[in-house]
Amino acid sequence: MSGFLDIALLLPLLLCLLKDATYKATAWDDKDFFSYCPPSWCSKQGPEIRFPFMLESSNTSSLCGASDLKLACSGQDTILVHPALASYIVTAIDYRRGTLTLVRRVDSSSPSCRQKLMSAALPHSTDPFPPLCNLGYAVIVSCLTEFTPSNHAANYIFGPISCLSNTTHFSYLVDGSADLYVLPLDCKVVPDSFFPMIDDYYNQMLGPSIFKKKAEGIVNFSETTFQCCQFDILNNCKLCELGGKRCGFSTQRNQTFCMSHATSSVAAFVLLLMVAMALYVSLKTRYNEEIHLKVEMFLKTYGTLKPTRYTFSEVKKIARRFKEKVGQGGFGSVYKGELPNGVPVAVKMLENTTGEGEEFINEVATIGLVHHANIVRLLGFCSEGTRRALIYEFMPNESLEKYIFLHHSNTSQELLVPNKMVAVALGIARGMEYLHQGCNKRILHFDIKPHNILLDYNFNPKISDFGMAKLCARDQSIVTLTAARGTMGYIAPELYSRNFGGVSHKSDVYSFGMLVLEMVSGRRNSDPSVDSQNEVYLPEWVFEKVITEQDLVARDMTGEEKERVKQLAIVALWCIQWNPRNRPSMTKVVNMLTGRLENLQMPPKPFVSSGSHEMP
Repeated sequence: MSGFLDIALLLPLLLCLLKDATYKATAWDDKDFFSYCPPSWCSKQGPEIRFPFMLESSNTSSLCGASDLKLACSGQDTILVHPALASYIVTAIDYRRGTLTLVRRVDSSSPSCRQKLMSAALPHSTDPFPPLCNLGYAVIVSCLTEFTPSNHAANYIFGPISCLSNTTHFSYLVDGSADLYVLPLDCKVVPDSFFPMIDDYYNQMLGPSIFKKKAEGIVNFSETTFQCCQFDILNNCKLCELGGKRCGFSTQRNQTFCMSHATSSVAAFVLLLMVAMALYVSLKTRYNEEIHLKVEMFLKTYGTLKPTRYTFSEVKKIARRFKEKVGQGGFGSVYKGELPNGVPVAVKMLENTTGEGEEFINEVATIGLVHHANIVRLLGFCSEGTRRALIYEFMPNESLEKYIFLHHSNTSQELLVPNKMVAVALGIARGMEYLHQGCNKRILHFDIKPHNILLDYNFNPKISDFGMAKLCARDQSIVTLTAARGTMGYIAPELYSRNFGGVSHKSDVYSFGMLVLEMVSGRRNSDPSVDSQNEVYLPEWVFEKVITEQDLVARDMTGEEKERVKQLAIVALWCIQWNPRNRPSMTKVVNMLTGRLENLQMPPKPFVSSGSHEMP
């Protein structure tokens, strides 16, 4: 960790040296303004912020920019300092045209198109929207019947919007300047659904394609460029920029002025760049040495309890010089190999190691000490310099993911008959129960998903990939994490926001529930094409199928098999309740799967945040 701390401490010093060298090699006429008001950024990818715009901060003078052209940093994002437009990210500033390019901040944790779109809407049509000009707004209306707008109304109406509509309600995006008579009488404005857009009235008269293009931009969260309103200042500065100069403000004359760019000292810059590169290489080498030392100290602490340690030369022989690649994971590639005694193995080379060797230590510290029929066994490892490898028992039937989704194989779904689904779910549940309750310390996996469930010769499931795991005391109900862990679509809500509850072993239960929902439906819970198919969020889809007594699987089944699939879905719906307290423990899940499934009660809707609905 100290290696990165050194880098973090020395980089500002290098930046100061570079800035100082630039100023000394510069021939500004008004040094004070450009010294006190230098350009700034919220991130490397963010736009450069300089006069007439200014970054609002405690150490920036109010004279560094126009009062209505203030920007601020929200994490890595650049945003407008405006109560209504703070949810919009500034992605570009064109100083020659005086324009801002904005895109709505989208809540990435929202599971559906509907929630993402509504989370980006404004609560009301603020008018005007300083500092932006020629700004109108669009609003969402909901109608009981689908209709086709007339030629005139098509200039103002777009829709229906697929992800906001269903068989009983049809949603349209309507220009805020449109007259109400262009809509059917059964249409109502959806509260808090206003979206700002460019109000180019004369272009809109050219035809419906103009509004349609703007509406599509809103629905698809596209970037939009707006004109700023500070005409006097912006016009003066635009002339500066068009002339290849920089715009500043004279406090003595109380007006803007232009200044030519100065030529920096190339020699000084190259010298400092060489120093920076040498420093980076030195710190990188020291950082790798510290990681190696940390891993070695960990291995020494575990002593004889750990699996067999191999040299890298031995690993190359075991992996047959890495000729047969059988998989690719988040931390590296997996190759098929063979131990000297002829036992087939899988060798995972950790190629993209981050977090100071944390994923390697996690694997050895957890799976290396665990022995359970439903957890893949770690047979050996290698740690030699920066090269690290993990050697597992070989799973010939690959991962569960291959057999869940229909597009992988026509015969895959035939293997997942209802009884086999229950057997696979039960095996995974028993493995997770052992991780949560059967070891000296509780092991939280944090990445339960079909890809990480491997299948042996007899199609028995085994949990793998403990790179994101965390150890904690068995009686510890809540754990602390600095960032969300896991794979999108399987991450529990509390890992995104503590408003849903504390992070605990119940977070793994949520991931298990999502996995089972995919298994019984044969559908992905985070299919990127789901919106274009006009389909709904997977848990909502399963919930509606269950309560309306519809089949979840499109295959011929007996009545008993249909009931088995339905009850398995009910177990999964209990597991994905948004409130962690409402989810069962894995011990209770095992009891549910081994007991009389027909006695299960239907849970409340799992895809809305509700009060306490604990299992009976």
